[in-house]
Amino acid sequence: MKIVAVRVTPIAIKDPPLLNAAGVHEPFGLRSIIEVEGADGQIGLGETYGDAPVLDLLLKTRGSLVGLSPFDVNGLWARVLAQAPAVQAAGSVEMELAPGSLGSNLVNSAFSAFEVAFLDLQARTLGIPLVELLGGAVRDKVAYSAYLFYKWDASVDSEYAPDPYGEAVNPQQIVQQARQMIDQYGFESIKLKAGVFDPMEEADAVLALKAAFPKHQLRIDPNSNWSLATSLRVAEKLAGCLEYYEDPTPTLEGMAQLHRATGLPLATNMVVTNWAELRRSVELNAVQILLSDHHYWGGLRATQALARTCSTFGLGLSMHSNSHLGISLMAMTHLAASVHHLSYACDTHYPWQSDEILVGGKVPITGGCVHLTDKPGLGVELDRDKLAELNEAYQRCRIRTRNDVAQMQRFRPDWQQVKPRF
Repeated sequence: MKIVAVRVTPIAIKDPPLLNAAGVHEPFGLRSIIEVEGADGQIGLGETYGDAPVLDLLLKTRGSLVGLSPFDVNGLWARVLAQAPAVQAAGSVEMELAPGSLGSNLVNSAFSAFEVAFLDLQARTLGIPLVELLGGAVRDKVAYSAYLFYKWDASVDSEYAPDPYGEAVNPQQIVQQARQMIDQYGFESIKLKAGVFDPMEEADAVLALKAAFPKHQLRIDPNSNWSLATSLRVAEKLAGCLEYYEDPTPTLEGMAQLHRATGLPLATNMVVTNWAELRRSVELNAVQILLSDHHYWGGLRATQALARTCSTFGLGLSMHSNSHLGISLMAMTHLAASVHHLSYACDTHYPWQSDEILVGGKVPITGGCVHLTDKPGLGVELDRDKLAELNEAYQRCRIRTRNDVAQMQRFRPDWQQVKPRF
């Protein structure tokens, strides 16, 4: 069977004013939706970043995939690579807290989106769930974590759509946010995005979560926005509270020093984003838990190889997330279901996204988990009316590359990104 058409549709999805080390989320997040159509009319789906450099490479590559077999993933890689020089120097705004924006990950990001669609088409053609192409399911459901953010109320600016969570700028409001999310989705782990306010106040929020949810696993992630000295002070204050400590301080060397001083398991999606950094991390014993992400690690099968490597070196494994819709969530779920070495509940921004492009609406999260089905491929179908609606939103919106710093400067003109800030 040959591929007869490849479609790439950029969309803009509503995003709340979530605060982080770089600034604040813009009112829209950008995604690209991939459709790879086979000669029999079956369509494989993929989803990735919608920022200009990634979108440019996707658009430049799509035509060369027509006529290729959806089973020829090596041919896919060659065609993505052939187009990469034309967009490699596209001048993107790089954000370390969003590794998919890094120019060094551009080829992997584009390849991954097409690879998911190729695998989805393969599985649909064979009439099997995608997880079976990955070796079969070792679990029938995948646990995700409540992902908490400090945030402003949507009324801060008319561009933001109303959201159900409201303001969260202190420990009490963070606990309320967690309660709301846990009541709705049943999460059993909690992650707090930090690096925004005074680190001791953020530690107080974790202590408040511990008091409110004593049986839940807790994590904190300041996106490398704390110095080593600050990271040590917070570690002391939160002794015995954390499941793991995520990216508190910059650089592999800084993380290694912190681990030696505290013995705490350190997790990352920032200082290890490729194989060379992983090798250096193992040499330093800098991080003990890798937060993988198929969107920039090079796809589903590359992430399976990463899982085996982590197992070999005694490293824990979970999954990182950026703002995404259900195609990405189901790709993450099929992948995680196929991996023996999955140590922790995965991250997901999905509860923060109100938009969806799938028939039937949002993918259910029950008991903190996404459950696999026996439907072919990823098990989801495109709602073409919603896809068109969100493509129209993309055409109207002012954003073409994510920039949390510039968005914060709209509210605070003197804001500058400083690393580490505290």
